[in-house]
Amino acid sequence: MRRLKKFFTFLGIVFFILILFSIFKGFFSSKVAVPGEKIGVVKVEGVIKRSDTYVKLLDKLERNKEIKAIVLRVDSPGGVVGACQEIYDKVKEITKKKPIVVSMGSIAASGGLYISVPATKIVANPGTITGSIGVILQAYNVKELADKVGIKVITVKSGKFKDLLNPFREPDKGSLQILQALINDSYEQFVEAVAKGRKLPIEKVKKFADGRVFTGRQAKKLGLVDELGGFEKAVEIARKLSKSPSAKVFEAKPERTFLQKLLGEKTEGMLNNLSRVLNGEIKDFYLMYLLD
Repeated sequence: MRRLKKFFTFLGIVFFILILFSIFKGFFSSKVAVPGEKIGVVKVEGVIKRSDTYVKLLDKLERNKEIKAIVLRVDSPGGVVGACQEIYDKVKEITKKKPIVVSMGSIAASGGLYISVPATKIVANPGTITGSIGVILQAYNVKELADKVGIKVITVKSGKFKDLLNPFREPDKGSLQILQALINDSYEQFVEAVAKGRKLPIEKVKKFADGRVFTGRQAKKLGLVDELGGFEKAVEIARKLSKSPSAKVFEAKPERTFLQKLLGEKTEGMLNNLSRVLNGEIKDFYLMYLLD
């Protein structure tokens, strides 16, 4: 018993030291913003599941008078339709006030392309993977497995189509028609966004908007990209567009929570996912602009 108490006391001391270390590290490593003209940078990385972080960062750069132009660094295979559309709207809004140059990284496909098209200019590496204009919705169906194991699920619903993607029953024709209509409408919205953002005829966009992917060089020939080059090229173009040749690069980063500072973002994300599972929040229903 004494050993157990000593062990927990030791853990408490270690945890307390970690907290102090995190606090002091954050205090001493905080950077003081240097005044002067700047090119703001926002990085969009990984699958886009939410828009709020990116929209807030873009909004701060929009309101900051020292920020003369913005470089949106996109390295994403896409994401949730609604989230991509909210970022698209914000980028489109800002371009009316200051230039936004998209710098495509290794991949800027599907939703990654969607959020890019309203920008003032788009720069991609020759080997960047982009395109994949389309919508996808996937769900698991475990009816056969449930039948073999002997699991029976009782569903009480208010309408015929309330459980469109119930994994414990085969989807009927009516359900699939409803889902296909969702896909088709979201696809049309994607095509319209590309056509408007890139100033291309809708019919031309539809000729290659079938889910196929392109290299940056191929995308330039199609009119999806303006220039070939990397991040520095995008910064150079941003400086020219804003007539601020000496502007310094300033990366806008989201404010990290205490847990993120202490445990790291991945650990906090894992704990949040565990909490969702324990609370029974395990079913996701997303329309995705995603390279799959």
